[in-house]
Amino acid sequence: MPKHGKKLRKIVEGIDRSTLQDVEAGIELVLKSTYVKFDETFDVAMKLGVDPRHADQMIRSSVSLPHGTGKVTRVLVFAKGAKEAEALEAGADYVGGDDLVDKIKDGWLEFDKTVATPDMMGVVGKIGRVLGPRNLMPNAKLGTVTMDVGNIVREIKAGKVDFRVDKAGIIHAGIGKLSFGKEKLSENLVAFIARIIQLKPSTSKGIYIRSITISSTMGPGVKLDPIAARALAK
Repeated sequence: MPKHGKKLRKIVEGIDRSTLQDVEAGIELVLKSTYVKFDETFDVAMKLGVDPRHADQMIRSSVSLPHGTGKVTRVLVFAKGAKEAEALEAGADYVGGDDLVDKIKDGWLEFDKTVATPDMMGVVGKIGRVLGPRNLMPNAKLGTVTMDVGNIVREIKAGKVDFRVDKAGIIHAGIGKLSFGKEKLSENLVAFIARIIQLKPSTSKGIYIRSITISSTMGPGVKLDPIAARALAK
């Protein structure tokens, strides 16, 4: 069993894990629990009452956070003609077609998100085995296969977050940096929870949001009251 450092053990001892916190109190605990020198990511994990083995309960989508994620996202766009110019104007880092496919085949992967116009998906399909396992494949469900490349590039650059439920029914996401402060982190968290509520499958039975845990990159998890958080998000 791994041993935790003295600083983390001391912080964990100061958190009452039997008490479910409201959003503001929970974020305050996370902010007080930091003990490292870098700007940690603010993470959320939500356990949902869904069975991802059923296609109609597989939750996969995205959300544009009010204050972004604090990360610089490198965007690659597969497009040509007027759409290539539109993507560049919107701030895309790389735009092209077969030339980018050839670079990726040679091992180049210096980008974080991809976007493609529908007519370019035949070209992108050539590197599906490279992009797919890395969650880099453009996807219509996430809005990244679109003719509206300018808007989607701007959204990604502003802090759009993609997420999907895992096999255990849990959604994980990084939704900000601790340096944002309590107010901005609270607004990002509420926006994220509200988006999850919107995506509730009609076939999901019983309690939908079963638990919410927030934490920093290196800090301990803080459990929120899912009922209070859900009411705030609505």
